[in-house]
Order: sequence, then C-alpha cells, then structure tokens
Amino acid sequence: MKQSKKGVDNKIEYGTISLPLPLIDKIKKKIKGTGMPSVSSYVSFVLRQVLSSDKFDEKEVREIKKKLKALGYD
Repeated sequence: MKQSKKGVDNKIEYGTISLPLPLIDKIKKKIKGTGMPSVSSYVSFVLRQVLSSDKFDEKEVREIKKKLKALGYD
C-alpha cells in the first residue's frame, strides 16, 4: 500500500482541483444527511474506491461510466 505524501511536519499535504459548479451541487444533494462532512471528503472517498482496484471487468466499467454520467460527466 502506498503511503500518503507527507510534508515536513508529518501532515498530509493537499492540492486543489476544480469541479463544475453543477457537479458540486449534485454532490451536495447526494451527501446531504449521509454523515459525509464535505464535497471534498466525498470526492476523496469515491476516488479511493475507484483507484483501489487495478483492473475493472466490463460490468464495473459500465457502472463507473453510468455513475460519472449521473454526476454530469459525458
């Protein structure tokens, strides 16, 4: 398992990404009432899940594409 990149004070360093505002709004609606604290936390969670598997079968690829399309990506 890869270690997270840590700075001099041993804290995880973060970067910034931009998302379309309509996508952010969809994520906010999706996580409302779930206990997920923020859009950033949700996106990190989803990306960790997607990246945790090296290979996807055809069904998984279709599901991922379907989920991305539902979030506003074509």
